[in-house]
Amino acid sequence: MAAANGGAATLFSEEELQDVSGVHQGNDFVEVMCGCTSHRYGDAVGHLRIYASGDLEISCECTPGCREDKLTPSAFERHSGRETIGKWRNTVWVMVQGEKIPLSKTPLLKYYSLSRKYANGSHKGRNGRLSHRDEFIHCTECGKQRRFRLRSKEECRIYHDALAKPNWTCVDSTTDRVTCSDEEERASHKVLRGCSHSTSCTGCMKCVCFGCEICRFTDCGCQTCINFYYNTKE
Repeated sequence: MAAANGGAATLFSEEELQDVSGVHQGNDFVEVMCGCTSHRYGDAVGHLRIYASGDLEISCECTPGCREDKLTPSAFERHSGRETIGKWRNTVWVMVQGEKIPLSKTPLLKYYSLSRKYANGSHKGRNGRLSHRDEFIHCTECGKQRRFRLRSKEECRIYHDALAKPNWTCVDSTTDRVTCSDEEERASHKVLRGCSHSTSCTGCMKCVCFGCEICRFTDCGCQTCINFYYNTKE
């Protein structure tokens, strides 16, 4: 497996990819070998690129001269000559430990599934707006965890910039008048992070966001924001 680079290193764990054939990790994607089988034409093989935004692209290599590139899985399914189409999650496969495993039975569709759920509004809170759970940052001076609310774009930017600061301290807080002498929140209260699904949620698709227009910023030069806006243009 190729060495991990940039933002792609966090897309999938080593365990999720260790048995998958043809893995290549780029700056903003993970690529794996894939294929689709037609009873008439046999296997059409290609390479599937997976982005954190949920986008899936397949470059086909069914013949040496094939120029089909950036195909959706559905288009790749049709291009392969598959007799039954419309079920690409089960007909497009990857090689895992030498066996053809449908995409639906691998972790490789998790970002695609999340992006579709967000688009359908399941990532929205009770007020209809995108929901982001509260996050915490350790003060490098006193070691206490401080809460950041992420209910608006402004609050998300404050957290985003604080997270990027190597030596964030309580005195840097711009939303709460908190000092290092103030007590840390009780553990029983920390579990309440604003999920619209469950008050004691430890992280679900309704409150954990992998990137949206509220928590990513066009004027930010960090790799996370650059990757997000690059992928949304594809």
